Amino acid sequence: MAVEGGMKCVKFLLYVLLLAFCACAVGLIAVGVATQLVLNQTMTRGATPSFLLPVVIIAVGAFLFLVAFVGCCGACKENYCLMITFAIFLSLIMLVEVAAAIAGYVFRDKVRSEFNKDFRQQMKNYPKANETASILDKMQKDFKCCGAANYTDWEKIPTMASRVPDSCCVNITNNCGVHFVVKDIHTEGCVEKIAAWLRKNVLVVAAAALGIAFVEILGIVLACCLVKSIRSGYEVM
Repeated sequence: MAVEGGMKCVKFLLYVLLLAFCACAVGLIAVGVATQLVLNQTMTRGATPSFLLPVVIIAVGAFLFLVAFVGCCGACKENYCLMITFAIFLSLIMLVEVAAAIAGYVFRDKVRSEFNKDFRQQMKNYPKANETASILDKMQKDFKCCGAANYTDWEKIPTMASRVPDSCCVNITNNCGVHFVVKDIHTEGCVEKIAAWLRKNVLVVAAAALGIAFVEILGIVLACCLVKSIRSGYEVM
């Protein structure tokens, strides 16, 4: 039995929200992949909270896309079981997102500590690894920083005495880091600079997360309304 009256509006709004869910799912997958790529470039791979978080984000995005498809089928066919499944799965996704947000907050200091440790390890590999050198050079150039805590960290690296990478220079030229003058290089460390950049952008991430959560809550409410209408239709029949 087809829904009537106000439920047609509910059904239409649900379709709109399902499109939003698909967009959110694609966005989550993109964020997860981008985060994983950044971590792969800046930290040693391992089963740590910092590496597990992007995997969780990608998994939630893929699952959300699947749930949106189930919801679309349920709304189109006005199927009671599919709509119940949609509402339950959407609630589970919200719980996982809340857990991921809590984990990110709890482990924020550990992630910074790991990044600091891995940055220093990659500094040791700088003279003998071209890939590592290109990664560190890019970070130092992009964030206008030098070393982990400051430029003096490079003095502890063998073969780097009395010099810093050219990417530390304010005006980058070939061999500008050899016998450098302090005023001609960036003196601040990369760990704190990158941490400051993350703190600056965390509000944007938090706002996006709240927006997704609001859409999901609205989706659950509309799904429950549609389920109630479908059930009432079955009882009339």
